[in-house]
Amino acid sequence: MDKLKAMQTFVHIADEGSLTAAARSRDSSLPAVVRTLAALEAHLGVRLFHRTTRRISLTEEGKHYLENCRQVLAAVDDAEAALSADAAEPTGQLTLTAPVLFGQMYVAPAVMRFVQRFERMRCSLVLLDRVVNLLEEGMDAGIRIGPLEDSSLVAQPLGSLRRVVVASPTYLRRHGVPQHPKDLLKANCVRFLGSSGPWWTFHENGRAFTVPVTGNLDFNHNAPVLDACLAGMGFGMFISYQVAPYLAQEKLQLVLETFEPPPRPVSVVYPHARMLPARTRAFIDFIKLELNGLKSL
Repeated sequence: MDKLKAMQTFVHIADEGSLTAAARSRDSSLPAVVRTLAALEAHLGVRLFHRTTRRISLTEEGKHYLENCRQVLAAVDDAEAALSADAAEPTGQLTLTAPVLFGQMYVAPAVMRFVQRFERMRCSLVLLDRVVNLLEEGMDAGIRIGPLEDSSLVAQPLGSLRRVVVASPTYLRRHGVPQHPKDLLKANCVRFLGSSGPWWTFHENGRAFTVPVTGNLDFNHNAPVLDACLAGMGFGMFISYQVAPYLAQEKLQLVLETFEPPPRPVSVVYPHARMLPARTRAFIDFIKLELNGLKSL
């Protein structure tokens, strides 16, 4: 049995979701794919897929073996690329993830410029407002806002972002500029229900404290919270990148800056690998340069 070929076939089956689709993508016959998978499972002594007449899915052993196969195949690709004349030009598929709004504003434009710079690359960017398990969901790299908790990942810093309170100049002229977070108890606050909700966190003398803010508008998405603040309807709490363009245009104004919590780190993260694929290395180097301006947000 050709182990490398068997690994490639196994990965194709997992990616395509069926034996037939894998055979088609490898330009092979269905019986050949079935034989290869059977030989690989016999060699390993485990079942890699649950198979029924309608669907195929990875077993737990298959999930672990899939990630190992990806790393082995990526290492082989790297070894071959290092010997080729055009090794400096990354090629292949990258699957990336980032938070939705941050991804729309910063990551997606950077990914487009990356593909323009490296025309032999293909990139898929998945924007999700949840912590993505890169290994389980087949992602090559991701952008994270906040501390890294997953020890199976490597993180490289891109910068940091602040948690800020803003209001429109019109609202501040009518109601005054708060001097302490407790002043917000008497103010109208537009609340985002997806995070801290009615409790806004501040820092004073090195200690965190919360203020239970109230208002006449609550939303479960940040976009209408921002629209309401721009319309002069109250104070809002945001991550600094979300309001940076409006601060620059003086449509919004920062308040209570001395009471802000510590900045939140922004990182590019990727799975541990002895030999990181050249295409992933190229993206990491590229995104670190592209998002260098985060330090000023």
